[in-house]
Amino acid sequence: MDTKKRILDEALTLFSEKGYANVFVGEIAERVGIKAPSLYKHYKNKRAIFDAIIDEMNQRFEEQAKAMNINGTDAAADSKIYMDMSEEHLLKLGREFFLYYLHDDYNKRFRKMLTIEQFQDKELADIYTKLYVDDPMTYQGMLLGMVAASGLLKTDNVAIMTLHFYAPIYYLLTICDRDPSREPKALETLDEHIKQFNRLYGRTNK
Repeated sequence: MDTKKRILDEALTLFSEKGYANVFVGEIAERVGIKAPSLYKHYKNKRAIFDAIIDEMNQRFEEQAKAMNINGTDAAADSKIYMDMSEEHLLKLGREFFLYYLHDDYNKRFRKMLTIEQFQDKELADIYTKLYVDDPMTYQGMLLGMVAASGLLKTDNVAIMTLHFYAPIYYLLTICDRDPSREPKALETLDEHIKQFNRLYGRTNK
């Protein structure tokens, strides 16, 4: 691992252990095994490190989505894939995404850091909401809205349908963050949730 990656990795570990506000550049440099002036050659300040961590997370998400043969951010493109997807494939996709968010090392540590900081730092609270609530709801709302417009799903309120789909998944994710032993049961619940969602909104089982 090169020095820039090591800086991000050690910084994220420290952020997840102590919170963003309680970590100083000197501590990050010490963890990496370099002096603070050397760290500044790679990142001008702590916020630049934070922003680079977000960029790394986005890149990892894009790679994961590509491996799953979806876009992950383009709802129009993914809605076409969803419309042709069997329920069995949909269940597999749901599990893969859930397990990615639960176990991806960057996501896991970043989410822990934001959980620590959300009541102390308004900006970090907003980032938490954006990454784990607003962005997923926007993407899924657009996707489900397009699928509903095609007639494959039936609803007169896309926003509520989207909430019905995403809220239980977010709930299961946070439960497993706090208690990893509940993961097997959460995966079973996730499967049943997706199947019931399909029944409730009339999706044809291809």
